Amino acid sequence: MKCLVTGCAGFVGSHLSEALLARGDDVLGIDSFVPFYDLALKRQNLAGLLTHPRFRFAEIDLARDDLHPLLGDVDVVFHIAGQPGVRDSWGEKFAGYTRNNILATERLLHASADAGLKRFVFAGSSSVYGDSPAMPWHEDVCPQPRSPYAITKLAAEHLCRSYHLDFGVPTVVVRFFTVYGPRQRPDMAFHKFLKAALREEPIPLYGNGQQTRDFTYVSDIVAGTLAAAEAPDAVGGVFNLGGGSRIILLDLLEMLTDVVGKPVTIQRLGRQAGDVRHTWADITRSQQVLDYRPQISLEEGLRAEYAWIKKLYG
Repeated sequence: MKCLVTGCAGFVGSHLSEALLARGDDVLGIDSFVPFYDLALKRQNLAGLLTHPRFRFAEIDLARDDLHPLLGDVDVVFHIAGQPGVRDSWGEKFAGYTRNNILATERLLHASADAGLKRFVFAGSSSVYGDSPAMPWHEDVCPQPRSPYAITKLAAEHLCRSYHLDFGVPTVVVRFFTVYGPRQRPDMAFHKFLKAALREEPIPLYGNGQQTRDFTYVSDIVAGTLAAAEAPDAVGGVFNLGGGSRIILLDLLEMLTDVVGKPVTIQRLGRQAGDVRHTWADITRSQQVLDYRPQISLEEGLRAEYAWIKKLYG
């Protein structure tokens, strides 16, 4: 197939692009290099892709540039790009989230409406569930987003549904649950934790440490995303992609001691606005429709990310 991957220089987008190329697809990768974090890391993510004969790259701003020429011969769109981060989505920075998560998604869907796509896969977020008490969360739980970021991701989901119902765009939404692994963004918890442990610095812990998270290794996220582009009954649906590695954060810190091979210290910080107390994915629907089966245990995944952190920071 010929695939368009937005956000191809990012964490998940670069892994997804590599997986598509490995199975024989042609990939057009686009990225606007939004400076949410060090652009040198994004360019490093992209470096290996640029040498592949079936990969093409275009620096494109989804919220501004003409998108129709990109879709002329594309079979599948994987819309991974977006403005990430719960804690930075308040106040003046919210404009970037509305632009890069809502406006950009609407423009890409609009351009896709007459492109004859086989599938349009949108990378959603578990943050749309907020603090919903109906756990584990299945896809029909009423969303209760509590951060501006989560609200923009939910709005983008609704746009996918609207374009599917009214214009026949074959959309599928996959909700990612706390993705981790090599190339994880520097603002994300495991990257911070493992970098601090490597440097023998205190690990920053927000809240009381009793929060739980459903962590998902990046290769499992990629497998579920690929399946969403192929499963015959997936069109129009919403699917949780969790990792089956739900853990209390304080227990996670004990696991980190084994992973890094030395004691870790904690710097306790106050709760951050928008942070939810628990996440927990019900993946029954994904198992049934996508044949989704997460493979990587939390400890195995942490060891792989720590190996990458050591290479990155020496």
